[in-house]
Amino acid sequence: MIFSKLFKFSDWPNKDIPSVSAGIYAIWNDDELFYCGMSGCEIEKNQHKKKYDLVTRLHSHAIGRLSGDQFCVYVANRLVIPTLKQSDLPLFANGQLKLDTLTKRYIHEHLEYQYVLVNSSAEAYSVEKDARNGKLFGQKPMLNPINN
Repeated sequence: MIFSKLFKFSDWPNKDIPSVSAGIYAIWNDDELFYCGMSGCEIEKNQHKKKYDLVTRLHSHAIGRLSGDQFCVYVANRLVIPTLKQSDLPLFANGQLKLDTLTKRYIHEHLEYQYVLVNSSAEAYSVEKDARNGKLFGQKPMLNPINN
């Protein structure tokens, strides 16, 4: 299985990703695997849509919104919040600072992704499992490993 080259989230959107596709992706911070995911649930039934799955999933990650995006929640909880200072708290209270904004900034400044397209949702699930349990990249992702 050959993954794409690495792409910076700061360069999103990626015109190389088909608008309707199933795939697996890995998110990296330098040489550390941060997160592995798949997109392609029921791809077989959704070929008629304008945009579906891999491109929409990576877009969701790139914009940094915590609502409905588990990857962004992980980034916020594990990587952004621990760096906050006491002096930041009033800025959240008055609306000058938003966790979504800080999460997007972290993703764009530090993280890159790569992907591979697959033909079915079953293949996407199988490859994602191998990625998350360390078989595919020789390391488990920091944010969502499968611990056997």
